[in-house]
Amino acid sequence: MLKFQEQLGQGCSPEESDTFQAQGSEILDQMLQCLEHLPKPMPQLEDYLDMIGLSVMFPRVEVFLIQGSPMDMLERPPMDEYFFHIAKLNQLLVLSQQLEEDVRHLGSHKYIAHQLSVIYQVISSFRGIQVFTEIKKDIEANFKQMKESLVNVEGSRHEPQLAAHYINWILEITQSLTSVVLSLPEELTNDLHQAVFFVSQFLS
Repeated sequence: MLKFQEQLGQGCSPEESDTFQAQGSEILDQMLQCLEHLPKPMPQLEDYLDMIGLSVMFPRVEVFLIQGSPMDMLERPPMDEYFFHIAKLNQLLVLSQQLEEDVRHLGSHKYIAHQLSVIYQVISSFRGIQVFTEIKKDIEANFKQMKESLVNVEGSRHEPQLAAHYINWILEITQSLTSVVLSLPEELTNDLHQAVFFVSQFLS
């Protein structure tokens, strides 16, 4: 349902995208199949989403069920910030793990600088998180020299490779980022408090 909600949030209507229409129909069919496992009489899908609070968490899905197409929301749903924050954390985790894997095992480090710059952009999107601020400054202090070390000497047949100290430096960054995201310290969860409180109302 989260993926469906995100697709609806992009404002792509079924008329504009056959893929969206097919995916939307498939997801709705799966939701209806899940309802069949509930005690009889089986509720209507819209009623069930209202009953368990999912219509409030995923309002665009409910609008799609009723209207048959995405509609602009007059107010931004309260869970939007939560989904956006979690998506950024997941992106940072995946990018860090991929960079660590590549710097350890790839025969060429040609694109390592680009991968690190993408990570830099993601951590820059977080505000007021000390550990990210420190890593950002570390990247700023060393990125230019690291990138220049990957420039091939003209005529060289060898693929660009990072020196051992740059490899260790990047591994320190990726491992630090992975550890922070997986441990979810309080400063990373501050933006989630409103969403957690919101969800807790439906679980109590």
